[in-house]
Amino acid sequence: MSALPLAGVKVLDLSTLLPGPLATLMLADAGADVVKIERPGTGDEMRTYEPRFGEASANYAVLNRGKRAFAADLKDPAQRDRVLALAAEADIVMEQFRPGVADRLGLGHAAVAAINPAVVYCSISGYGPVGPHAPRAGHDLNYLAESGLLGTVTDATGSPALPVTVLADIAGGTYPALVNILLALRRRDLTGEGTHVQVSMTHNLQVLSYGYFAAHQAGDGWPRPGAEQLTGGSPRYHLYPTADGRHVACAALEQKFWDRLVDLVGLDPALHADAGQEPAVVAALTDLFAARTADEWRALLDGEDVCTVVVATWDEAVAAGLVLTDGPDHVRAPGSDASFATLPSPLAPSLRGPAGVVPYPALESLGSGSPWA
Repeated sequence: MSALPLAGVKVLDLSTLLPGPLATLMLADAGADVVKIERPGTGDEMRTYEPRFGEASANYAVLNRGKRAFAADLKDPAQRDRVLALAAEADIVMEQFRPGVADRLGLGHAAVAAINPAVVYCSISGYGPVGPHAPRAGHDLNYLAESGLLGTVTDATGSPALPVTVLADIAGGTYPALVNILLALRRRDLTGEGTHVQVSMTHNLQVLSYGYFAAHQAGDGWPRPGAEQLTGGSPRYHLYPTADGRHVACAALEQKFWDRLVDLVGLDPALHADAGQEPAVVAALTDLFAARTADEWRALLDGEDVCTVVVATWDEAVAAGLVLTDGPDHVRAPGSDASFATLPSPLAPSLRGPAGVVPYPALESLGSGSPWA
């Protein structure tokens, strides 16, 4: 097998919970040596979540397999200096404190770059390093709410819904951090220069709203909640209830898909041309889809080129092979033979280590010896 892309790269991970640890998990999959620093005692707060898998949570296990974890009190000068010595040897340092906290601890970019000028130092924060929002605490839901995205799709009462997953953490935090770290490593290869990468989860959400931004910049205004093509205003991109309380997801945007769909479901020909009569078409399709069960719609729609499907349960998604619960990657609890198939890596197989059973880290004491592999 060819050498892994990040073989020999040392990563010091000071982050917790999701955005930073998911990014360093992918770095580890690509061959990097990841050392994680956690608080003494409980460690990363995610270790305490439920359900449990061994001594930590299943969430922690999924995000931290293949790393090693050491306890250090960063407010203790001696332990802080030990961590700083690790940063002096690191190629990448990841931190996820609020802006200014790492500096006050003596582990900020300036302190690390002074002893390791070639370091790629990544800071993930909710609102970026400067500005009135920078010092505020927040979580994914807050970032989505304040970015404008959360209120874009509303129900009949005008209320937004909880998002299906932590979009800001992953799409605004993990992936921008990963992309910028890899670009910074490439520039370091070319110039020898280190970089301070600043990742604002809220600001990066603007990429997810690219269409709304483009429409506004072209003079069309900001999106009206529930009224735009992709937010509920079009019958071609809509969720329709079925007779048994399930839903059909319609995304028949292109004319060829729409023409076939309206023929299949028996829509009144007077409503086939939906432009200008969208509410009437939505109402008519709502009645049609409500007349049959999800299974009946699945039997009719499967195999048809209409971009319209039944909203699946998790069991149905697994049965269809769209959610993998028995993949080749397994995570093991430390000191135990217990393991489960873990989150599939998004990395191409040729760019990551071989699949196998890998433990998540027990929390060890940070001694005087080097923890690097």
